[in-house]
Amino acid sequence: MFLEFFYALRAEGIPVGIQEWQAFLTALEHGLHGCSLERFYHLGRACLVKSETLFDAYDRVFLRLFRGVEGALGDEVTQAVLEWLRDAKDLPQLTPEQLAALKRLDHDELMRKFLETLAEQTERHDGGDRWVGTGGRSPFGHSGVHPTGIRVGGPGRGRSAMKVAEERRFRDYRTDVTLDLRATKVALRRLRQLTRTGPASELDLDDTIDETCRNGGEIELVFRAPRRNDVRVLLLLDVGGTMDPHYEPVSQLLTALHEERGLRDFAAYYFHNCVYEHVYRSARLLRSDAVATSDVLRRLDSRWKLVVVGDAAMHPAELLESMGNIDPRRAAPTPGIVWLQRLASHFDRSVWINPEPPSEWDFTHTTRVIRRLFPMYHLSVDGLSEAVQALVGARV
Repeated sequence: MFLEFFYALRAEGIPVGIQEWQAFLTALEHGLHGCSLERFYHLGRACLVKSETLFDAYDRVFLRLFRGVEGALGDEVTQAVLEWLRDAKDLPQLTPEQLAALKRLDHDELMRKFLETLAEQTERHDGGDRWVGTGGRSPFGHSGVHPTGIRVGGPGRGRSAMKVAEERRFRDYRTDVTLDLRATKVALRRLRQLTRTGPASELDLDDTIDETCRNGGEIELVFRAPRRNDVRVLLLLDVGGTMDPHYEPVSQLLTALHEERGLRDFAAYYFHNCVYEHVYRSARLLRSDAVATSDVLRRLDSRWKLVVVGDAAMHPAELLESMGNIDPRRAAPTPGIVWLQRLASHFDRSVWINPEPPSEWDFTHTTRVIRRLFPMYHLSVDGLSEAVQALVGARV
């Protein structure tokens, strides 16, 4: 079967060479697949696929040989399934008692049942408790209610999906927004801590006069280091999904920070829902744009000010569980809460800026958890002023 796998990958257009194939077989000999089909899948993709543009082709080959399912999870959900899910029917909502009775699924069980259901399903379903459909109690589909599920097609409404099976295309926040920026810039203007650093190149007039007087009128020029803003800001931006409605105000914030020329240093990265092993230079979240979060922490010392912008709303598994990333292709063992704890403890000053109204923060479990790690402020002029004060003001 392994030899068939090799030729099938080549036939699909994946340029697997002898060196990559030998590395794959050596990894199998050392037991790195862990006797798990899912780990075997990830091991093969890591060893045999050189570009993320070939992930879909790899998924098709893998599922054809090892599962017999046409199409793949994520970007390759079949067009027929998406057609079934195009329009959600108006179905009655579940009562709290019915919702509490639904069984919670772990990651492995959820993914396994999803692939099995896709292989068996032959028509549209609405309001059921098993098939990929709309409404009802099934963990697969959209517009229904389930404590753990995979959203397929449709908009995110209840913010309770554990995974999302669709292509995720987000937009970079703009840095050229000019509308309604003045108030934001005024709020950020206090983000300054002037210190004298560098060579003594600025004439100190007062000390020059004093020294000249002491010398009996003989001019003695005294120089000092110029005053510069010593603030360094690391900005982490949640992008896509439930952050889409807040695109404009977040773009205004990013624009204002880019134009705050007084900052000594500034760096901005993107993430989706929660920070994990990697942050990204652009909102496309491509592997080529990825930067290891551990490298960011190693490169930036504790004097940097951390600003995280996000609604802090996600499925609890994304924040608290291993392999919790909503995108199964980027899932990793370390829970998101661990990375947030590392960020909060690494930097002396950090804040979380939330675009959602403060009146809604207590209704989301993940928001309550994150507020225990970071002081949280609203994305408004008053909220920004309070956040800046927390970053550069004197500790109380």
